[in-house]
Amino acid sequence: MAQRSVNTPELNKNLLILHFTVFIWGFTSILGALISISAVQLVWYRVLIALISLFLYFKFNKTAFKVSRKTFLKLFFTGALVGGHWILFFASIKLSTVPVTLVCLSSMTLFTAVLEPVISKKRISKLEIIAGLLIITGIVLIFKFETQYTKGIIAGLLSALFASLFSIINSKQVQQTEPAVISFFELTGAFFWATLYLVFTGGFNQAMLLKHSDIGYLILLGTICTSLAYVAGVSVMRELSAFRVALITNLEPVYGILMSFLFFGDMNKMTAGFWVGALLILSTIFLFPVAQRQIQKRKNR
Repeated sequence: MAQRSVNTPELNKNLLILHFTVFIWGFTSILGALISISAVQLVWYRVLIALISLFLYFKFNKTAFKVSRKTFLKLFFTGALVGGHWILFFASIKLSTVPVTLVCLSSMTLFTAVLEPVISKKRISKLEIIAGLLIITGIVLIFKFETQYTKGIIAGLLSALFASLFSIINSKQVQQTEPAVISFFELTGAFFWATLYLVFTGGFNQAMLLKHSDIGYLILLGTICTSLAYVAGVSVMRELSAFRVALITNLEPVYGILMSFLFFGDMNKMTAGFWVGALLILSTIFLFPVAQRQIQKRKNR
């Protein structure tokens, strides 16, 4: 698959935005582990806070956010994938550990390498498949899988599949609709489906009551790590392919470990496996566009 855009200032700006967004996402798994409520309840609060913050943004800036019925339905039902991804992501953390969940999330690269050309009716890129496998190898080197976390691993892999699907959908939607508007209606869909699930499973119960620490973590999660980061993550897709976004997203566990070291000085996490795995991930991410351009040049000769 050819690169969507040549190296331009706009492309470089979007790459910087994406790296910053992924850096913010590095906090998400840590917050998910700290918040005491269940995965579905956590997502319900997270999306509610994100929706309120986006609505206030629209009102403050007097931004029109009406869309056609067809566009609304597309975004609303894509929201089911977004909500499913987050629920499964946090469920995986609670059923296993943060490292195991992040290993599973790395499979998003491979899912996207296969699904994006199928959905877009293009040829599957061997280079993207190889890059996806190298990324997974790198993250496995950082974290050791624990076989007792089977349910957590399954939830993590399904979460990665959902993330891959809505990223591919958003890469098409962002060419026609503003990123903030896409985010608002997809989050509306995610909130609706999460609410429906809680209603039918009796989830609106005493367990919904929040601890004081949960409130602060949820506000941070819903505003900075969701509404802001989600809009930014969608906006860069005007210049970057869904695969390129998935590729760079794999820096999330690397950023997470580095932040853990900087804030807590936890040297136990900075193993030889971490450095080898991180080097493999970084090399794949930054050498991928170079290899892609070389292949394209050969084809054009």
